[in-house]
Amino acid sequence: IEQNKDQPFFAYITYNQPHLGLNVSDSFNGVSRRGKLGDVMAELDFSINRILETLQESGIKDNTLIIFSSDNGPWIKFENKITKKYGDTRLEIGYALPFKDGKGSNWEGGHRVPGIFYWPGVIKGKTEQAPASTLDVFPTVMALAGAPLPTDRSIDGRDISEHLLNKNYKEQNDFLMMYSGVDNEVTALRQGPWKLLTSTYSQLQDNHGFNNISLDNPLLFQVEQDLSEVIDKSKEMPDKTYHMQQKLKLLQQQINTEGSFWND
Repeated sequence: IEQNKDQPFFAYITYNQPHLGLNVSDSFNGVSRRGKLGDVMAELDFSINRILETLQESGIKDNTLIIFSSDNGPWIKFENKITKKYGDTRLEIGYALPFKDGKGSNWEGGHRVPGIFYWPGVIKGKTEQAPASTLDVFPTVMALAGAPLPTDRSIDGRDISEHLLNKNYKEQNDFLMMYSGVDNEVTALRQGPWKLLTSTYSQLQDNHGFNNISLDNPLLFQVEQDLSEVIDKSKEMPDKTYHMQQKLKLLQQQINTEGSFWND
């Protein structure tokens, strides 16, 4: 920051301390009543504050956009275990309640994470309920910088700068996101408040009471009202289910045609 304060710069800072095994420096060991996980959170808080202070001291805090998020939900696979590799992890695992499951799953607990856009000279403090994804960061930052998007490829994401700038934002299209598993096969589709699951992909190898799920026999949840994905609406709303099935098929065909990073 100090070396680049007089020109545009990009810093990508990825803390891995909250991951198993949890790492905390000596100066933060034991500072929290929450145990090692709390110690790690205290150290992250300290580190992020150093960044904010440096921006302030460099005179660019009001002209710097900070985006804070996480890559996935908690690793609840280890919430009731003592392992040789990680030791006693029962009190060192976060939780995603009221959302179901955790890291790597296509349930909401696998994907719902904090999203904070901080730009004190531009963004007024508010809580925004509309869904967004880290896929939206690229087109949003490009728009804020006044730069055109590439035209030689599909862009998975949309410009949400008007959300951030308190303008009268009108969604041109529903929030749209596909979910996949470790094999990169599509397992679910989110469109607006609705989520269609064509398989139940779980970190815990748990189908949470739902069986025989497929593209032809999917689950449908209204995830803004049914946070825990309990009430399947697929039979009550056959038209909505059908249209989302067709949308998912079209998106899958697009991926098959265009390819992706993983095809190289």
